Amino acid sequence: MSSHPDANLHPVATGSARAIVDDHQSEQPLKLYSGWFCPFVQRPWSILQEKSIPYQYVEVNPYHKPQSLLSLNPRGLVPTLQYDNKPLYESNVICEFLEEAYPDHGPKLLPDDVYLRAKCRIWMDWCGSRFIPAWHRYLQYQPMTDKSGLEKAKSDFLAVLKELAAELHSTGPWFLGEQISLVDFVIAPWVLRLWVFGHFKGGFELPGESEGEVWGRLERWIKALEGRESMAGVMSERERYYSIYQRYADDTAQSELAKAVRSGKGVP
Repeated sequence: MSSHPDANLHPVATGSARAIVDDHQSEQPLKLYSGWFCPFVQRPWSILQEKSIPYQYVEVNPYHKPQSLLSLNPRGLVPTLQYDNKPLYESNVICEFLEEAYPDHGPKLLPDDVYLRAKCRIWMDWCGSRFIPAWHRYLQYQPMTDKSGLEKAKSDFLAVLKELAAELHSTGPWFLGEQISLVDFVIAPWVLRLWVFGHFKGGFELPGESEGEVWGRLERWIKALEGRESMAGVMSERERYYSIYQRYADDTAQSELAKAVRSGKGVP
């Protein structure tokens, strides 16, 4: 069997994420099948940490899909959650499930107000339909010699980011204000990877508050994400991501997401 071109990954998490993995190896009825590098995994993983829900972390290489994963999720994608010997997948679905299935484990991540709950779901969906595709179109843009095309990909991404900034609570620190919510957890993994643009795309700097009040909101929100232990703690050492995102930056990655972006589609 030929090896998937993206399969050559560092096998385990490092840094603070490695300590979390090591602390969650004992047998538990709730199992998170994960790839340490995957931002979609980090959505439910950080929520499990935030809520202190007992779980077992199971590392898999999704490019060499083990039968244990395929028996739960025929597509062999991570994250996959095993709950009471039954499978759940799709990261946003898992996040909402954890909120509903473990009501005694705080903090509460969806508000009681029905309108605000609906607003949260709108922006969770927005992350997949607008934000992630724009993030990847910018990262995957080639050729780098086409400076005008690269600049357009950057400006398109900043325009999408500004959509979010305009919706953030005016004083923060979280999307809804003082109370952290699922929206924060769903978008955070890509925000915590904004460094990829500076590293691979010739420099990147977000507009500051001097360029508009909404950018000040965004800056406060990003600082809150970076300071939240449950979010930042599941990130490995930055250098471990370099080889992964190099393939995206060169537009040679063969993940389903990379191929979808390359063909002008959304998140598969």
